Amino acid sequence: MVEMKMIYEGELRCSASHGPSGKTLITDAPIDNHGKGESFSPTDLLATALGTCMLTYIGLTADKHGWDVRGTKLTVKKEMVADPLRRVGRLIIDIVLNAHYDDGQIKIMTTAVTMCPVRLSISEQIQVSVTFVQR
Repeated sequence: MVEMKMIYEGELRCSASHGPSGKTLITDAPIDNHGKGESFSPTDLLATALGTCMLTYIGLTADKHGWDVRGTKLTVKKEMVADPLRRVGRLIIDIVLNAHYDDGQIKIMTTAVTMCPVRLSISEQIQVSVTFVQR
């Protein structure tokens, strides 16, 4: 079990500390939700967690198959909705591969990204679309 500790700093800003490493990060409410937008919002961290989890699983899969995927890039676009409550409605993910891969390799990577723990933890109310882009 990993423990994280959070503190509300005021003005819609929080700090979070990662127990094992002691690293900290700051969240800030977005401007469109009364914040300053000076750092990641909590929902930005959800999108970031998904993207980095997917890249990690591509890396794990690549290691298993002997592929070098260093330099692969991922972009997440987060769309908020208010139906009737404010929440993440859609995450659009573009994965730009570092090299050209064949259809079989792409299929293996597609399976890997859908199996990452963050993806499996996200509600089906959030639409997630993933596109692989070949260099």
